[in-house]
Amino acid sequence: MIDEFAKEYLHSDLRDRRATMLWKLEGLTEYDVRRPLTSTGTNLLGLIKHLTITEAWYFGEVFGRPVPERLPWRDDDADERADDAKLAALFDHKLQLADMWATEDESRVEIVELYGRIWGHSDATIAALDVDAPGHVSWWPRPDVKLFNILVHVLNETNRHAGHADILREQLDGAVGTHAGENGLHGRDTTFWKNHREKIERAARAAGPARA
Repeated sequence: MIDEFAKEYLHSDLRDRRATMLWKLEGLTEYDVRRPLTSTGTNLLGLIKHLTITEAWYFGEVFGRPVPERLPWRDDDADERADDAKLAALFDHKLQLADMWATEDESRVEIVELYGRIWGHSDATIAALDVDAPGHVSWWPRPDVKLFNILVHVLNETNRHAGHADILREQLDGAVGTHAGENGLHGRDTTFWKNHREKIERAARAAGPARA
């Protein structure tokens, strides 16, 4: 009983965070969903693309249930997937960098639709397997895992990027929260938050110089 509760609890949270990620794109231009907003290029559509590939790996390859469609890393890097060491390097390098931004030839619609299809595959894996079903992540220090480990890992990854998306979206147009209609400003108006930010800035400057 507790196993099924744990699986559904984690799965429910994952579904909620997926919806949050998509909501962060709503109402934005093509440029704004793609534009790099940090010094390392972090952007909203890239986060969606990254999470798509993450779910495909962890709820697919790890349990011997590869997704039924060809993804870029399968076509471009077949030779590199020859052994576990190369597979680990591929996941770490290619998926952390190349798949965290969208090219001009990739539409928002196709990226979002792919994310949805991968959800379906992930959800089918979660439904089909017991929470203690075995999997294998060759590049982890303890590679023999269970579905429980992967649910926690992917939920943590999605939560982490939802936090990134929060900050990116706020930079773009001030929208905050986890879903449409939520008052993420806690009932305060923009004047309150402007004054609050200035108060924090004054405190920071009083604590020490702006540049070391």
